[in-house]
Amino acid sequence: MDWLPWAPLAAAVIHISEEFLLPGGFAAWYRRYSPDSSRITSRMLIIVNGILLIVCVNIGMLGRTTIGMAYWLAISALLASNGLWHAWAALRSHSYSPGVVTGTAICLPLAVCGFITFAGSGAISPGVAVLAALIGASYQIWSALYHGRFHKQDVAKR
Repeated sequence: MDWLPWAPLAAAVIHISEEFLLPGGFAAWYRRYSPDSSRITSRMLIIVNGILLIVCVNIGMLGRTTIGMAYWLAISALLASNGLWHAWAALRSHSYSPGVVTGTAICLPLAVCGFITFAGSGAISPGVAVLAALIGASYQIWSALYHGRFHKQDVAKR
């Protein structure tokens, strides 16, 4: 069996485990990190992470098809950018951000490996690889907008 299509699922499971199974957990840490974090609910975290796991299963089932590899690159870019966000947040807060270890030690190298493997071999065109990277990395942008700017508007209305 080809392990690479299933690697994002394994990385996501390990990453989510670090975020939520270790004492304290990501939700509690994030509430300390961002006092305006009322949008971080257990329900929202379950939905977002559940969708991520379903997407990763879909990638594994698609295998090394063109759409599967493009999908793989986009989700790996999402996981890698999330790992970089955890590192940035840990540095900014001078505290351990649950998810920083797996995000930087597993998700980031996995994305680099996939981009080298798929784009480097010609299985995916450079244009598709760049587009997938931009789509995946954009998660951090719209997440920041949702949790930052839109929430600040909600607070201002109160």
